[in-house]
Amino acid sequence: MRLLVLATLPMALLLFLALVASLLGYGMLIIAGDVLPLAKLISKLTLILLLISIFPLKRYLQLSWLDFGFAPKAQFFKQFAQGLGLGVVTLLPVLVTLYGLDVHVWDETRSWSIGKVAEKVGLGLFFAMLIGLGEELLFRGLLLTSLRRKMPLVAAIAISSLYYAALHFLKSKSHIAFADISSSSGLRLMVEAFANWLNPEILSALVALFVVGVFLAAVRTQIPQSIGLCMGCHAGWVWLIKVSKDLFNVNPQSDYLFLVSDYDGVIGPFVSVWLALALLVFYAWPKSKADMGYGSVA
Repeated sequence: MRLLVLATLPMALLLFLALVASLLGYGMLIIAGDVLPLAKLISKLTLILLLISIFPLKRYLQLSWLDFGFAPKAQFFKQFAQGLGLGVVTLLPVLVTLYGLDVHVWDETRSWSIGKVAEKVGLGLFFAMLIGLGEELLFRGLLLTSLRRKMPLVAAIAISSLYYAALHFLKSKSHIAFADISSSSGLRLMVEAFANWLNPEILSALVALFVVGVFLAAVRTQIPQSIGLCMGCHAGWVWLIKVSKDLFNVNPQSDYLFLVSDYDGVIGPFVSVWLALALLVFYAWPKSKADMGYGSVA
């Protein structure tokens, strides 16, 4: 019972912040006018509120940045760079395989110059770094660290990874015209967003993102003070996916389309199996983790 209560506390916080975001979104549109769809504004505000909540919760839970997994500055930047490399090494074979199986095909409708490619690669890396920093602070920093203090490690990894995966599908697809917006519109969109978790079509992507979360949590808990490594790895994955989506299209006629999901054309059963195998390798040679320059394995 205690484990169940602890597991649902993050959900209570998420519901509260989503409700606040719904009310804020409505108020902002009333003041600013029709600048953004209400559903998109609520989604962005919820994420911003979650990130802001890290700091008061860190203080309330009496956690330090050391508890979050931060290493000294020089080591952190070294970890981040190594993590970027790990992200590229672990995801690039997936993208190459998907191209070889004709799941991804070159987008021939676009013309590319060296400058345009460099711009896409650079912007992709910038936004990938922001995503990696923010999501790792939230999930492998605050959430995993706080759960580990109250429950067994396996449970903490599973619960934090499930929240990480589920948050990607907290979306509403309904569009409410600006003229039809009312104070209850945000609440209706919020209910629809949470109900999306019951959509069976998201299952393959949800499982894949859960495995992604488990992989990152394993790195975080098995290598001391390694959140920089997680941030870099996460950023490397997002970076490759962003660049791949710019250069390639998903081929709906491919015989191997089942390997990916509709989420982003990359995440899906293939990624689930690939990272599950990577996890087995990671745990099979624990000595290698101690040899990475982070001290002994925790």
